[in-house]
Amino acid sequence: MKKISRLLFLVAVLVSFAAASGCSLKRVQPWERDVLAKQEMQLDPYPLDSYLDDHIYYSKEGSSGGRGFGGGGCGCN
Repeated sequence: MKKISRLLFLVAVLVSFAAASGCSLKRVQPWERDVLAKQEMQLDPYPLDSYLDDHIYYSKEGSSGGRGFGGGGCGCN
C-alpha cells in the first residue's frame, strides 16, 4: 500500500513538472504582441474609472485604505 501511494505521488509530481515546463517553451512572437498590449489585457484596463469608483466608495464610507479593510466611518462594525 505504501509503495502504491509513493508511486502515485511520484507520477503526480512528474506530471506537474511536465505541465509547468511546457509553458516555458512557448515564446511570444513579435506579431502576437499587439494582442497582449491591448487595453483589455492590462491588470487594470480602465485606471481612471477605478480611481473614480474608489473615490466615491471612500467618500460614502468615510474611511481610507484598501478595499480589504472591514468596517467604515460610521462605527457600526
